[in-house]
Amino acid sequence: MGIIIRQIEIIERMDQLIRLQATGSPAKFASRLGISKTKLYRIIDTMKKLNAPIKYDIAIQSFVYAEDVGFKFGFYTIEQNTNTISPIVG
Repeated sequence: MGIIIRQIEIIERMDQLIRLQATGSPAKFASRLGISKTKLYRIIDTMKKLNAPIKYDIAIQSFVYAEDVGFKFGFYTIEQNTNTISPIVG
């Protein structure tokens, strides 16, 4: 189970750095995350399969999103009366 949580934490960190356009080169990005370049590319492929529009921008030396997207992983309560979603805090 710890492996799955670790993967999600890595994806959340990757998402944050991609949004900031502050990943650096693939080698630097992998190093920041504490993973190999091979694992970095495997996770990027997984993110793309989940419809993340990730590309590498050579001009700014960073991975970026080609369009605005959001990423959130977790469980939420659904309000019965309003059909709104509230995060579980705990």
